[in-house]
Amino acid sequence: MTHPLEQLRDDALREIGSATDEHALEAARIKYIGKSGSISAWGERMKTLDKTERPVIGKLLNEVRNAVTAALETRSAQFRIEKESGALARIDISLPGTPGEIGSLHPLYQMHERAIQIFRRMGFALAEGPDVETEWYCFDALNTPPDHPARNEQDTFYLPDGRLLRTHTSTVQIRAMESASPPIRMIASGAAYRRDEVDATHSAQFHQIEGLYVDENVGIADLKGELEFFLRELFGSETEVQFRPHYFPFTEPSLEVYVRSKALKGGEQWIEVAGCGMVHPAVFEAVNKSRGDNAYDPEKWSGYAFGLGMDRLAMILFDIPDIRLFAQNDLRFLRQFA
Repeated sequence: MTHPLEQLRDDALREIGSATDEHALEAARIKYIGKSGSISAWGERMKTLDKTERPVIGKLLNEVRNAVTAALETRSAQFRIEKESGALARIDISLPGTPGEIGSLHPLYQMHERAIQIFRRMGFALAEGPDVETEWYCFDALNTPPDHPARNEQDTFYLPDGRLLRTHTSTVQIRAMESASPPIRMIASGAAYRRDEVDATHSAQFHQIEGLYVDENVGIADLKGELEFFLRELFGSETEVQFRPHYFPFTEPSLEVYVRSKALKGGEQWIEVAGCGMVHPAVFEAVNKSRGDNAYDPEKWSGYAFGLGMDRLAMILFDIPDIRLFAQNDLRFLRQFA
């Protein structure tokens, strides 16, 4: 004689097999093995059975429940495959695919990485510093007098607490000398901020890379040799480099650097690309005062510093006519550097 559990199993398997969709299949699951299902109800009835019957009925109950559960999973998988096959059948494989957008590095980032790689080959280590600075790091430690125009609110972004947005990355040079004794050879790169009127060649935010080398017997010949090497690596081996006298409060003597290369647009035209010079002894004295020692004794140590505008170098190298293009996120412009 067929046991009622076996009859329930046969009924459940028949109903599952004849289910026409997922809703009918779910109804069958609830009917038989749901919380109040007819097969689940036998679990509650087990406690009322005689001790001799419980092992036999318990084994049969597990077999029935497993068989029904397996049938439900198999039928559910069939519905899923049918649904996916139907979706694929509606795809016209003769249509062209949707082209993917290939990104690229921003031209300023490309310029930044290219410059750092050259300087690393020359033995420079990369240092970092904050964009928000104090007047001491930005001006006082760099021998900039109180009445210097750069300290005016018309030129510098001051914050309500008296701090400011750094106007150059030379602040990192001071921080590097505070934390490390000579000799030191480092570069610092990042954003700088000035209250410039925005036009084709000026921006309130621009990017710099500055260098500092301090050691015994460092001379201006070392400065000129390393900058010439960098600029020829950047613009081509035929690049001519010219140094012209200038004034910066933190270097003495101070120089402006110009380049001329047939590989660049303009050919024989001289283009200004950097400012540089020998570190002023007053800068060493300010660092010593901050450190509380005489580590940077200007009688023993000498050094040079330089600063290059990444935006300007990128504009020259990639022949970009307007600095505002770097910040406009115009894909027509950016795709040229993919």
